[in-house]
Amino acid sequence: MVNKMDVEEGTKPFFVFDMANNHSGSAKHGLAIIKEVNKAVKSFRDRFDFGFKLQYRDLDTFIHPDFRGRDDIKYVKRFSETRLGWDELLQLKNEMESLKFKTICTPFDENSVDMIEEHGFDIIKIASCSFTDWPLLERVVKTEKPIIASTAGATLEDIDRVVSFFTHRDKCFSLMHCVAEYPTANEYLQLNQIDLLKARYPGVKIGYSTHESPDNIDSVKIAVGKGASIFEKHVGVVSGSVKLNGYSATPEQVGKWLASAEEAFDMCGVTGKRADFTEKEVSSLMSLRRGVFAKTKFSSGDRINLSDTFLAIPTTKDQVTANDMSKYSIYFASNDIGKGQPLLFSEINRVEIREKVYEIMKRVKTLIHESRIAVPNQLEFEVSHHYGIDRFDEYGATIITYVNREYCKKLIVMLGGQKHPEQYHKVKEETFILLYGDLEIILDGEVKNCKPGDIITVERGVKHIFSSKKGAILEEVSSTHHKGDSYYTDPAIGRNTSRKTHLTYWVD
Repeated sequence: MVNKMDVEEGTKPFFVFDMANNHSGSAKHGLAIIKEVNKAVKSFRDRFDFGFKLQYRDLDTFIHPDFRGRDDIKYVKRFSETRLGWDELLQLKNEMESLKFKTICTPFDENSVDMIEEHGFDIIKIASCSFTDWPLLERVVKTEKPIIASTAGATLEDIDRVVSFFTHRDKCFSLMHCVAEYPTANEYLQLNQIDLLKARYPGVKIGYSTHESPDNIDSVKIAVGKGASIFEKHVGVVSGSVKLNGYSATPEQVGKWLASAEEAFDMCGVTGKRADFTEKEVSSLMSLRRGVFAKTKFSSGDRINLSDTFLAIPTTKDQVTANDMSKYSIYFASNDIGKGQPLLFSEINRVEIREKVYEIMKRVKTLIHESRIAVPNQLEFEVSHHYGIDRFDEYGATIITYVNREYCKKLIVMLGGQKHPEQYHKVKEETFILLYGDLEIILDGEVKNCKPGDIITVERGVKHIFSSKKGAILEEVSSTHHKGDSYYTDPAIGRNTSRKTHLTYWVD
């Protein structure tokens, strides 16, 4: 699901100010609201994007003829008393645009969608009460405008249906968590719904439409921390007889709200990647790490094993630490290092084999997939590099141990061109079954070329070598494998104490 709102609104957090009916039926007062809110947001424009929103209703068709002029019905009275003409509404929209706000409008009927298109608004907002107003939605999706939809009172099934409706029409849309209580008490804010929407609709931008007290500047911090990136608040200006309701913010309250959001974004930091570390943090961690010191004297060219060192604090600048002593890192002295002296990066050569090991695992996985042999997804691998990782393509094998109890079962994977050096066992007897590929095995000097399905038994004491031209997978069944029961005829292999790399890896 592509988040196309990013394309329309950029990557900054997007704050929307809803005038609703706070213009009180006066275009002049509406213009004052826009100008005063603009003053409140000026210092935040480098950090955030801003939009201003109107609400359109074609009252001549929106209100039933029999109920027009009724003062005993709340919204009939309110909408009638605050009515603006289309030209006056366009004047407000143009002022928003001139002050660099994205222009947004909420239609409550199909005629209003026509007027939104005629007036040239940037974005259409779907109110919560209209979230499943299908005739209105059918008209809205015929426009080319991005959509922001509020979800107050909508069940998950409702939201699923609307998301599917927008998605299958390739619409640019976002969803807003919203609670339709005016004002919303803290205990009913339900900010965890942001988590639910983000998890259920990955790729859809999720926002927060607020109706809490405008003095509440804490909830926006929580919404930011939960990953909301669009924020909506009702705004207005007190003037003369014009009073604000319990959920509309004054410009001063808008400034405090934005400052709170900015502080939250600062605290949350970067998203989608690991944060950069400060010098202070790095220095603090380094001072707590154990440094590596020479247990004995090293001459230039000597390999440095962990067993030849000791770990202690304090560390010094440029020193190798315990955190650097990975099994994938091989160190050689490039200068003479005295006993008890710190190992400094400037006095050693470091060889990293991690990438080489994982490159080997990719090739092993490819061969397993090609063979179509069913194996568990998570496996314990032993990469045998008898003469070092650099010569693995010549001499080596990858061994997967399934079972090692009174009996033992393994898979041995040979890559194309590999040879497993001559060895024998004193304790175990083993049988190989070639499952895939080609294999040449030499038993006490006798050469056998095997094809898939062939079975080869190797008795105790029999020297054996096997190799493959194009790659092979063998199943090994044997008596219990004992560590140290593999005897290589080349003594150089026995002296290589780092000839095996063990790791857990996933085949999928």
